[in-house]
Amino acid sequence: MSPRNQRRLMLVIALVVMGGAFGVLASGALTDNLVPYHDPTTVLAAGSSAVGPTLRLGGQVAPDSVTFDEQAQTLSFALTDGVNTIDVHTRGVPPDMFREGIGAVVEGKLDAQGTFQGTRILVKHSNEYRAPEEGKHPTDIYETVEGL
Repeated sequence: MSPRNQRRLMLVIALVVMGGAFGVLASGALTDNLVPYHDPTTVLAAGSSAVGPTLRLGGQVAPDSVTFDEQAQTLSFALTDGVNTIDVHTRGVPPDMFREGIGAVVEGKLDAQGTFQGTRILVKHSNEYRAPEEGKHPTDIYETVEGL
């Protein structure tokens, strides 16, 4: 084999090895960071297999379910998909747009008592911009949750 062909062969082998290494690293990183998204009906149907693993629970914040303890920085509410409801408990201040009736996704774990222990809340917002009325602060356009 000529020296030129040997260099080409070495280059091809090196590219295959680097591509394989990159593929292994990328697939490992993706599977470690994938968190499945489920609605309350799916989580309740899974039974005890839903207890423990990290997942994302999505639905609407149920009416009259939000309680926020400002001293303890704990938030409790219920997420519903219209069929089933799951109680959620989290620590920390909720996002500014969080309120009853809004779509939300909570990342966390379901405990053995059937309560979802959230670690992060994502809220859905509309793509519409509404300018604040004359004399009002821009954040005054959002409804507030009682007790916040």
